[in-house]
Amino acid sequence: MSEQHIQSAFDRDLESIQALIMKMGGLVEAQILNAAKALETRDEELAKQVRDGDKPIDALEEQVNEEAARLIALRAPTASDLRMVLTVLKVATNLERCGDYAKNIAKRTGVLIQMQPVEGSAKSLRRMAREVELMMKDALDAYIQRDLVLAQQVRMRDADVDQMYNALFREFLTFMMEDPRNITGCMHLHFIAKNIERMGDHVTSIAEQVIYLVTGDYPEEARPKDDRTPYETLDKGRV
Repeated sequence: MSEQHIQSAFDRDLESIQALIMKMGGLVEAQILNAAKALETRDEELAKQVRDGDKPIDALEEQVNEEAARLIALRAPTASDLRMVLTVLKVATNLERCGDYAKNIAKRTGVLIQMQPVEGSAKSLRRMAREVELMMKDALDAYIQRDLVLAQQVRMRDADVDQMYNALFREFLTFMMEDPRNITGCMHLHFIAKNIERMGDHVTSIAEQVIYLVTGDYPEEARPKDDRTPYETLDKGRV
């Protein structure tokens, strides 16, 4: 078998796997938006659809893993070809984790629907989720187009998501201090905000995989992070 024929077979197999990645990405994007919408509109049926929608994403990740393992075994890729296969596996893992976080949001939504809503919080969370979804769309576009500049831009935007999370964290603390009846609801909302923030981290990881794929190296500088919640303290004058 000629080297050219082997390369063509590898390219076809890789394209098939990348099609699975894009299908997976589309499902995860929808899950993020629907989870945030279900929370804002207090839609239990939509929240259930999000919870149920995690299974197809898990199945796709498993399929990607199986196809990638088969590709390595049959084609024995080296150098840049191997780098592409490794990138596929890591992108799939990050997408699957984002799907898990969307499911977690939907689970907490079912609890929050039974409580008095915390004013303005659901809209803020939906805006944050929308930003993460847009980042994911751009990260996947960068992956398909091998767009180094777009991947770098996505990586830098993670700091914006962190800032949104910081603001929500302070807001929830204020609500809890003002009225203890808000504590349970705000704790659930805080976990939702953290889920969205973690999604942003996984999307950023996809962007870093694109950088690795294009250049052969991961970014040397530390990932820009602006999560200040570990250092937050209560305002003593308000306790």
